[in-house]
Amino acid sequence: MARELAQSPADWDYVAAIADAKARIHIAEAQAGRAGSGVKLLVATKSWDADAASAAAAAGAVLVGESRMQELALKGEALRAAGAHVHVIGELQRNKAAIAVEFAECVQTVDSLKLAERLSRLCVEAGRELDVMIQVNVSGEESKSGVAPEEALDLASAVQSLDALTVIGFMTIGLNSPDEQSVRAGYRQLRELRDEALILSERGQRNLREAWNLSMGMSGDLEWAIDEGATMVRIGTAVMGER
Repeated sequence: MARELAQSPADWDYVAAIADAKARIHIAEAQAGRAGSGVKLLVATKSWDADAASAAAAAGAVLVGESRMQELALKGEALRAAGAHVHVIGELQRNKAAIAVEFAECVQTVDSLKLAERLSRLCVEAGRELDVMIQVNVSGEESKSGVAPEEALDLASAVQSLDALTVIGFMTIGLNSPDEQSVRAGYRQLRELRDEALILSERGQRNLREAWNLSMGMSGDLEWAIDEGATMVRIGTAVMGER
């Protein structure tokens, strides 16, 4: 790889860093009136080498997020040996989908039917099932991947109809803004989308009964995301340290 991966400082305490992150989540849950709701911590290990990523997993980072498939190809076996459950949280190109199918338990960034069809074919060939989320671009920023909100439910239903894939929820990258209300509005929109999917499924008008997860919020805004209904937050620097 052209990009050199970072190594952890010898004295970095992953156990303490993970404990601090979980404490933040628990406080945010309580403040949102959601104490004990079980918001999950996913540790983003992009740009960290296999030793650092697997050390975080061994210290208690059960869910690990990888963004670049070239990196996952290098780290996948070490993460598996450390007991990590890998989620793909970066844009996934169809020609790299085989790496995701080999090492990941969930792809959070499905934003087209063509990508989902590729994942489905690979999973059928491998004799395995794969959880997926639909990535939604709630901010409308051109720099972000994701399907438009008004297209998300149709895409989710089409993906759920494919062999070997289960849509377990929706994912978004929040608006890049310090304005709390604007960021919250995007997260709220994703929650409302999820709620609509579940209501319509109960009525037999959609096939998305498992799509209750909301992956949204990162180190800088996880409190806002949890208050708006996140079931999973993605944290990198706060656990892994500065690169």
